[in-house]
Amino acid sequence: MTTLSLPAPAKLNLCLHITGRRPDGYHELQTAFQFLDYSDWLHFEWSHHGSDTMSPGLPGVPDEDNLILRAARLLRHEVRQPLPGVHIVLDKQLPMGGGIGGGSSDAATTLVALNHLWKLGLNGNRLAELGLQLGADVPVFVRGFAAWAEGVGERLQPIQPPEDWFVVLHPDCEISTARIFTDPGLTRNSTPIRIAPAFEGDVTGLRNDCEETVRNLYPEVGDSLDWLSQFGPARLTGTGACIFGRFPTESRAREIWACRPSGINGFVAKGVNRSPLHTELTERT
Repeated sequence: MTTLSLPAPAKLNLCLHITGRRPDGYHELQTAFQFLDYSDWLHFEWSHHGSDTMSPGLPGVPDEDNLILRAARLLRHEVRQPLPGVHIVLDKQLPMGGGIGGGSSDAATTLVALNHLWKLGLNGNRLAELGLQLGADVPVFVRGFAAWAEGVGERLQPIQPPEDWFVVLHPDCEISTARIFTDPGLTRNSTPIRIAPAFEGDVTGLRNDCEETVRNLYPEVGDSLDWLSQFGPARLTGTGACIFGRFPTESRAREIWACRPSGINGFVAKGVNRSPLHTELTERT
């Protein structure tokens, strides 16, 4: 096999509780991840040039900071053996700075795809460890199951939230995660909870501790939250800018989507507890 095309799916943080701050500046979190059947796509092909390249480039992101190319370099460094060059074509659908995991998911798909394409034989545990070097959310995409996460987001336990339909809105802004997590007004002392109480009954009863800070700094996000809340609970995912509402049927989700305010981008997607990346890879092998 010299070519491979795989999705890099979106994720939602069904909740995000910040329970403390570590001496190294990172935050202790409790969060619930669920995937969506809405993805970037990455197309991998062996290159005769012996180097790893990508097209198109990401606006404002130099190659040394590009998580896709960093993932490829990380694998090369891990195995320390001659490998074919690869050219990666990115079909970008997930918004940058949206809180739905676009960059982390792209990195995870690169790790999984190149491990397969180069026949490296690295197991999921090692790929997840490598992914953590690229970002706290990368391991959940590598693992490929909906998860309750703790620590900085790397300690994962499988969960089975309802696979409902979601309206995801993306207000016209790109949010810096670093800006949110360094804001002095951010709540950092939520009481830790157990997984079972979190998912007994209605999971929409949980919260996102970043939401108030994001509302204050980005009023357009607050406006979208207020609008979507007319139809049921709406919540920020990650540090935003995307927000989501959960609905039991596709028809209801599309009905809400059709009447969204003008100028608001986004999409309708189904929640899934197994990553489309792993589903697609299984079907291809």
